[in-house]
Amino acid sequence: MTTNKRILGKSDLHVSPIAFGGNVFGWTLDKQQSFRMLDAFTDAGFNFIDTADTYSTWVPGNQGGESETIIGQWLKEHGKRDELIIATKLGGEMGAGRKGLSASYIHEAVEASLKRLGTDYIDLYQSHYDDPETPVDETIEAFNVLIKSGKVRYIGASNLPADRITESNRFAAANGFEGYASLQPLYNLYDRQLFEAEYLSLVQAEGLGVITYYALASGFLSGKYRNEGDLGQSPRGGGVKKYLDARGLRILDALDQVAGESMASPAQVALAWQLSKPYVTAPIASATSEQQLDDLIAAANLDLTTEQVVLLDKASAY
Repeated sequence: MTTNKRILGKSDLHVSPIAFGGNVFGWTLDKQQSFRMLDAFTDAGFNFIDTADTYSTWVPGNQGGESETIIGQWLKEHGKRDELIIATKLGGEMGAGRKGLSASYIHEAVEASLKRLGTDYIDLYQSHYDDPETPVDETIEAFNVLIKSGKVRYIGASNLPADRITESNRFAAANGFEGYASLQPLYNLYDRQLFEAEYLSLVQAEGLGVITYYALASGFLSGKYRNEGDLGQSPRGGGVKKYLDARGLRILDALDQVAGESMASPAQVALAWQLSKPYVTAPIASATSEQQLDDLIAAANLDLTTEQVVLLDKASAY
């Protein structure tokens, strides 16, 4: 088993080729189940965990911070903090007006995340959503105060428009500041168009690392949802309905074909397709069972042939 680390953009963060998506901690996984998944993930040689302060505000009774808290409790038990790359995000709605990317809120949010994570530094701190009310120079300056103080190593952007990231990095370069080192976009075999049309040229021009979310399209690319009758199988099923069109089914057919040729699962093939793209550093994927985790681990070691990549590219063409 090999998990060759990849360098995230122009940073010196060496990350495993799959990041564990922490949105499931405190949602579909309780604390003990989360610990089991994190143990198995890191035991397999993976070191990259992605979360956000808003995980998981959507669960009744939750207030946000549950995922970070579980990761923090696990880190305390696990030790070896310096062997792990912990990424989190801020800016999403935390209630009581707590959101955005103003300097004052960045300083408040980072302290809350550090406390929940039980660590004195965050490897990758990401702007989760754009804050049009706040000038990018204010945000970048505030992030750089955190970098200078050692609380944050690098900064990244998730759902920001490409022009805001460009503007941020231009301001950073002109003023001797660190700019965004990475992008966290929606990207998978089905959802290709937004990233490829709006962000890919920016990624290449800026040398950004790319960690993709919804890498398995909410589980659709695992192949377990073939028709509307399958949608009740999981709490995430409702988010899958939109993929069950002619193009989606064409993608599943291609995944089935390559999976059969490779003695792999459709999920492994879908992740391996991303890893075959030179601009993707690490897809983010969650696992709630040992079998799903085995898929993630196997995907990192699955090399697709050029013909297989072309087949998947064509089936998913938009």
